[in-house]
Amino acid sequence: MSESELDRFKTQICEIGRRVHAQGLVVANEGNLSIRLDDDRVLCTPTLQSKGFLKPEDLCIVDLSGQQIEGTKKSTSEIRLHLEIYRQRDDIRSVLHSHPPHVLAFAITGQPIPTGILPESEVFLGKVPMTPYVAPGSQTFADTIIPHVHDTNTIVLGHHGAVSYDVDLERALWWTEILDAYCRTLILAKQLGPLQPLTEAQRAELQELRLGWGMK
Repeated sequence: MSESELDRFKTQICEIGRRVHAQGLVVANEGNLSIRLDDDRVLCTPTLQSKGFLKPEDLCIVDLSGQQIEGTKKSTSEIRLHLEIYRQRDDIRSVLHSHPPHVLAFAITGQPIPTGILPESEVFLGKVPMTPYVAPGSQTFADTIIPHVHDTNTIVLGHHGAVSYDVDLERALWWTEILDAYCRTLILAKQLGPLQPLTEAQRAELQELRLGWGMK
């Protein structure tokens, strides 16, 4: 990989970090982002640093075993989550873990996120699974995504947050934004009355659109 390509990826992580922070999807030093550089190297954010104020020189490079090979700051404490996604999915090049507040409202109450309600979430997200709670940072925590990782590009982490992943960080951020907006809409709608699901025919029509977009 050329230096210019690496610089471009570093700039992208810093930019997406600022956007995630500005939207309130993370606060303080929460969250972590990564980009897979090649078969055995991953560029990632450092631990204990605000994602809204990252600089390219703050970023780290680790191998797929989690060993840090570049960077003056320590890599994110949740790198195992990212690495497990990359190991499970060869097509994934970027991972974004955040703490979207409206998603967390579902995660801490254990309520499944309903499907068949809003067209955008049906097409772009599909069914969003939720993992059981495990203390963050361990391989056991990372392993909780394995039953779901091949069926979706967005997973809710029980009592913890969300992780989205795709071919680049822009798309991973899209799924996080859509999920949090959907959860916010659900919370508001439930205050007005019972949710009114789409019909089976309407859901089938949206599934066709989803397949046409090549969504997981």
